[in-house]
Amino acid sequence: MARSIALQQFIDAAFVAYDRFAVDRRSREPLQRMASMLQTPAREREGQGLRLPVCAILDEALDHDMGQAELTDLVAKFRPIESRLIWDLKERPDTSASTNFAQGHANGMILGPGGIEERNDVWLGVTLMAPDVRYPDHGHPPEEIYLALSPGEFRQGGGHWFSPGVGGSFYNVPGIKHAMRSTDRPFFAFWALPLI
Repeated sequence: MARSIALQQFIDAAFVAYDRFAVDRRSREPLQRMASMLQTPAREREGQGLRLPVCAILDEALDHDMGQAELTDLVAKFRPIESRLIWDLKERPDTSASTNFAQGHANGMILGPGGIEERNDVWLGVTLMAPDVRYPDHGHPPEEIYLALSPGEFRQGGGHWFSPGVGGSFYNVPGIKHAMRSTDRPFFAFWALPLI
């Protein structure tokens, strides 16, 4: 089974960027495992994606100086596949979310269930949020590695909010409660989860 050129170019750029910016040593092994699993392509979904109204701010979230060639290349390789994403809302009934959460955010699965490439071993996706939106506290069994492409803030466990900055990456241990929020600008980040 062959993978489309645009999707392969995006995956290559994503792992170059993660390799450069995921400096937490705990990120290294899962990223290597995911890169190995992705050597075997899976079935790609046919047809166009679906955008939500909040996606109107996507260009604003990405049209800024990334400051690093790897991030600029990642955005350039993401744009051709973005039209194939089925953006969706993560309904999370939780009082920690901001009141504008439902209409102010969207997630897109690139690799994984409902993604451009259907997989059950690797999830790679994106989160987009309008300004001043707080994603609710949540957790999940797989470990996770974030890569921020715009300003935003994150929290892990009961810790303080922190801003990794553009190109900032961090690791979530399995099951840790975590959250994110945008500032006065649109927010965009990639997340990667190995499920095996």
